[in-house]
Amino acid sequence: MHQQVNGHSLGSDTQGRTSLKGDLREFLGGEVPLHQLDDLTKVNPVTLETVLRCLQARYTEDIFYTNAGCTLVALNPFKHIPQLYAPELMQEYHAAPQPQKLKPHIFTVGEQTYRNVKSLIEPINQSIVVSGESGAGKTWTSRCLMKFYAVVAASPTSCENHKMAERIEERILNSNPVMEAFGNACTLRNNNSSRFGKFIQLQLNRAQQMTGAAVQTYLLEKTRVACQAASERNFHIFYQICKGATKEERLQWCLPEGTAFSWLPNPESSLEEDCFEVTREAMLHLGIDTPTQNNIFKVLAGLLHLGNVHFVDSEDEAQPCQLMDGTKGSVRTSALLLQLPDNMLLESMQIRTIKAGKQQQVFQKPCSRAECDTRRDCLAKLIYARLFDWLVSVINSSICADFSSWTAFIGLLDVYGFESFPDNSLEQLCINYANEKLQQHFVAHYLRAQQEEYEVEGLEWSFVNYQDNQTCLDLLEGSPISICSLINEECRLNRPSSAAQLQTRIESTLAGRPCLGHNKLSREPSFVVMHFAGPVRYCTAGLVEKNKDPVPPELTGLLQQSQDPLLMMLFPANPEEKTQEELSGQSRAPALTVVSKFKASLEQLLQVLHKTTPHYIRCIKPNSQSQPQTFLQEEVLNQLEACGLVETIHISAAGFPIRVSHQNFMERYKLLTRLRPRTSSGLRSLCPAKGSSEQPLCAKEATLQPLLQDILHALPALIQTATTPSDPAKTAQIPLYCGRTKIFMTDSMLELLECGRAQMLEQCARCIQCGWRRHRLQKQEKQRRAAVIIQAAFRSWLTRKHIRRLHIAATVIKHAWHKWRIRMACLASKELDGMEEKLMPQAPGTLRSSLSPAHTRFLGAIIHLWPLGLVLANSADGMRGFQRKLVAHACLRLPASGPSNKVQTPQQDQAGITSIRALPQGSIKFHCRKSPLQYADICPDPSASNVTGFNQILLLERHRPVQV
Repeated sequence: MHQQVNGHSLGSDTQGRTSLKGDLREFLGGEVPLHQLDDLTKVNPVTLETVLRCLQARYTEDIFYTNAGCTLVALNPFKHIPQLYAPELMQEYHAAPQPQKLKPHIFTVGEQTYRNVKSLIEPINQSIVVSGESGAGKTWTSRCLMKFYAVVAASPTSCENHKMAERIEERILNSNPVMEAFGNACTLRNNNSSRFGKFIQLQLNRAQQMTGAAVQTYLLEKTRVACQAASERNFHIFYQICKGATKEERLQWCLPEGTAFSWLPNPESSLEEDCFEVTREAMLHLGIDTPTQNNIFKVLAGLLHLGNVHFVDSEDEAQPCQLMDGTKGSVRTSALLLQLPDNMLLESMQIRTIKAGKQQQVFQKPCSRAECDTRRDCLAKLIYARLFDWLVSVINSSICADFSSWTAFIGLLDVYGFESFPDNSLEQLCINYANEKLQQHFVAHYLRAQQEEYEVEGLEWSFVNYQDNQTCLDLLEGSPISICSLINEECRLNRPSSAAQLQTRIESTLAGRPCLGHNKLSREPSFVVMHFAGPVRYCTAGLVEKNKDPVPPELTGLLQQSQDPLLMMLFPANPEEKTQEELSGQSRAPALTVVSKFKASLEQLLQVLHKTTPHYIRCIKPNSQSQPQTFLQEEVLNQLEACGLVETIHISAAGFPIRVSHQNFMERYKLLTRLRPRTSSGLRSLCPAKGSSEQPLCAKEATLQPLLQDILHALPALIQTATTPSDPAKTAQIPLYCGRTKIFMTDSMLELLECGRAQMLEQCARCIQCGWRRHRLQKQEKQRRAAVIIQAAFRSWLTRKHIRRLHIAATVIKHAWHKWRIRMACLASKELDGMEEKLMPQAPGTLRSSLSPAHTRFLGAIIHLWPLGLVLANSADGMRGFQRKLVAHACLRLPASGPSNKVQTPQQDQAGITSIRALPQGSIKFHCRKSPLQYADICPDPSASNVTGFNQILLLERHRPVQV
């Protein structure tokens, strides 16, 4: 009932609740839209309903990848999105410092596995398990991952290595179209369903470059060659050769247009996988030349014609069944294509050869119509299975590298998805058994191991109830009695087995098993197995015959007589080799059944997976009609329940995904002890996942190593520096727990520790740089001082050497000058000998009157010894001032003139002096050669005044007077 308030209608109660939720969301600050949640662990609360709503919201926004803890959930878009898998996007995820911070993508898982292998500390082989139902997109996911690894792991430097990497990359990528053409088919749930399991091993060398790959296959559904369910198709390759062959090839392979084949149902349907040219080009790149390809397609055409061979019931049991009208041409055509004799091909299908008795007597028995059809189908399945195995070996020989050239690998497991059809047989039993083993591997590796490890380490943990499928595995493969063992036992018993008898034995022997059920409404004999993904009903009719997989010896002998080169290679005629039936007849050992061989190969695969670090991609199919933009909640909900995704999200959200041993933790984070000194309050603030902050991190603190205690004491300071003052709530608890042997932490704590470690490494690097720079400057200073000392010593040596040379030169010049002066003195003395008796002319009256008697007597002595007077007048210790002038005038005999005191020398007196003053004029200078060294061109200071001519003689006489 509507209500009116202020003229407005409030609507119904549903509208009121909706508005209340909107107001509450607005009051709380706004809820993050579901399509923006990249991780399902952030959904609150984590339930099937909330997870389903989040996936639907993201699928509506064309967001197909979502994290769920350790698992990546991939929704099949059912449409082509080229930009989602572009090479540029691959490089973006490969070059990102932290790819996990980008949007969820299969490239994130690929880059994580590649970096784990690339880790130099402890490189470990990686594996990616791609699981999901048929049609969920497992094959496409594996194909994109192979392209990603081919792009990021092929980056060599040299041109030769680049060409080799391109060739390896091309061959690895080209193996996909070939294997999909020969191993995939269109089923009710998927247009490109893998009818075999494959484990692709991508091999990497020490430089983390892809050097090759290897392919291992599991349980090819070869029965599809001769038997297809309603609305399903045969393998893609048969449709490709019929639709893509040219006229010449059709004529060569006997495939005229419009021909109907019994083993080629729904030929009018056209799929994207029916591209014949892509398959041929891929085979050519793998090393299969054109003639070999034509030979392969010719054999496949022969199998199609063999399927048109039909028999009618014989009226007489002693006579073989005859061919149906219109099928004789098919026998001839098939024999022509397989290069077999017509009669031998027909006889091998009509008559059975029996060896009995100790003497191995040979008997021939005509086969019934059903037996003829079975032998015909067995012949086709045998040829196709050998051809498929040969193609796998060719691919491996083309792309596999030598064992010594690679050190690690990344494995891609693309296994068939869980299947449940109206009629399920041995193939579906093996497929679902493999899915049970993989689910148990996931449970054992992540769910169970994580919780058990928490308990062993003493972590306070509230256990999450998860769906364990061990009871189902015990029903399928348990010891001593299980479904597989009962089917194998029926094969070993050499007796006819009926479907009702097998059903009764399974129900009576395995009664009480919780995973075994029975469909009472079914008219056909069957049993029901409660798998982890739901109940599946298996028909017991034909189980034993398919498990035996008998190959009559006469069929193998017939194919060994073929003249076709391919069949001669697939079935070599080697008389030394004995068939399986002969070996089992001689040794009476049980023959290997299909279940036994599949179980052995599956155990081998699981051993490889246990030795690697597994990663999981869960492919979800939004709808069973393969329609884009269609999300059926009920179908998706069943898949989420089957794969245990909610339990995974619960444990991932509440647990500690990062665990490190004490030794590795101390070796990596011992630098954090530099943050602050040891205190007693630090460890008290570290708390486990559950409990108050007052509870210590580890109850046995005394048993921890001192270094580990120091690191734990430094964590509060690290968190305090990393958090803002406005948000003190983050420092209340530290998302880290110290177990007995390991350290448990969350992703945020790991990121915080790595940031602190990076800061400490930066500080240490700065200290090392400062020390090195100081050492380098000190060394340069010492070298500079040493160079200065060496330069000073060398310059002093050069200066002493130069001065020594100057001294020697001056000594030589002085000796020569002394000789010349003595000669000049002798000449001057001879010239003055005749003038010694003459009197001195009277000086002017003014001068004479001014002299005292002592001065007069001194002047008279100087006149007679005038050279000595000259020396005394110029010596440093001689007379000064006026007396010096008088001595000079007296010695030179110059008349004293008036007040100007000018001395006038008589002409006759000047003549005698002229010879003495006529001395060589000029100056004596030292010329120093300039040196390239600094300060080396500095010479001793020259004299203050340059002395030339006669004055130089007087200067020399100051220090060493010469007696005449």
